Amino acid sequence: MTLYDPIARIYDPWSRSVTEDVDFYVEQALATGGPVVELAVGTGRIAVRIALAGIPVIGVDTSPGMLAVAAEYAQSEGVEDLVDLRLGDLREPPVDGRVPLVICPFRTLLHMESEREKLRALHAARELLEPGGRFVFDVFAPNAEDIQETHGRWLEREPGIFELAVWDEDTRTLSLSVRSGGIAATFSLHWLSAREWLRLLDEAGFAVEELYGWFDLRPFEDQEDMVFVCCRRG
Repeated sequence: MTLYDPIARIYDPWSRSVTEDVDFYVEQALATGGPVVELAVGTGRIAVRIALAGIPVIGVDTSPGMLAVAAEYAQSEGVEDLVDLRLGDLREPPVDGRVPLVICPFRTLLHMESEREKLRALHAARELLEPGGRFVFDVFAPNAEDIQETHGRWLEREPGIFELAVWDEDTRTLSLSVRSGGIAATFSLHWLSAREWLRLLDEAGFAVEELYGWFDLRPFEDQEDMVFVCCRRG
């Protein structure tokens, strides 16, 4: 059982308010024509929307529970033929061949604990790309206000779904707990600065085409959120 299996059935209700990134990733997919590989596809929140736009998606995730929900979602929308769901780790994705676009939405790379593991994930993404192909992902680094407002407090994120954030600024780790009724899970996110991400991307063989501060394409000016659009070098 993976970290997300216990909350697979409440994941979509928990993240119901997170919609600002969907159109952005759909537009990225449409610009390439596909196919697209989505690393950490989860419940298909973005993959199914890309498929509804007519673009085939290969979705990789370590959680059988999340993939089951994604399969149901794709079927309910009539795009199961365009959504190829595969069980696997984003550091060793079970995908042969090359594609023009790889995406890793919703801050998933922060699950990689160390820079070494983050770099391993970046190398894996690069190996999936055609020459000149794009890797697009988003991450964050918290500001002091976010930490002060949420640290150590159970907050009702959605009706009946509670979230606890415990921030460790020394190790730059967020321990995030989710609970609803008898369902609960805790996982860790490990953040970096924009400068550190730029260094890792260069080391992994990417050229950064754009660094946005949000999904509306505003320029990054040391905001909390970072949206990277990268091109495979070589």
